[in-house]
Amino acid sequence: MPGEHRIWKFGDDVNTDLIIPGRYLDNYDPKHLALHAMEGASPEFAAGVSRGDILLVGENFGCGSSREQAVIALKQAGVSALVAKSYARIFYRNSVNLGLMVLVSQSAYAMFDDGEEAVLDSDENAIISIDRKKKAFFEPIPAHVLKILEQGGLMPYLRKRLGR
Repeated sequence: MPGEHRIWKFGDDVNTDLIIPGRYLDNYDPKHLALHAMEGASPEFAAGVSRGDILLVGENFGCGSSREQAVIALKQAGVSALVAKSYARIFYRNSVNLGLMVLVSQSAYAMFDDGEEAVLDSDENAIISIDRKKKAFFEPIPAHVLKILEQGGLMPYLRKRLGR
């Protein structure tokens, strides 16, 4: 998780229709979905996001339908990790299954602003501002979840584990 990245900040109860509006689900190509990532919440997001950027979100992120396309859109757009107070359960599971880093922090949302640059430090379990004046801790990733994320998702993890 090294490198500095822009923070994109969104509030509570951001549902999957805000992440990838249903009108774009006529085409499941990841590149198509990425063009419309977060369009329901921020029309400028898809054009401005850069590879490695971080979404800092409030509570219940990813609520609504169980569409995997929401995770695919964010990952393909370049989002490297999500830092939230909490996630909708199915969104969290979809994120792990598809290899998108999902971190939980109760303090980061209040501490960081939209547009700030930060780094994720997995050794410290923290998100840290570039000037190192701000540091918010996230919960350690459970070992079994980390193994899946390190392989890029559930299917790559299973292929490796099964020797295929």
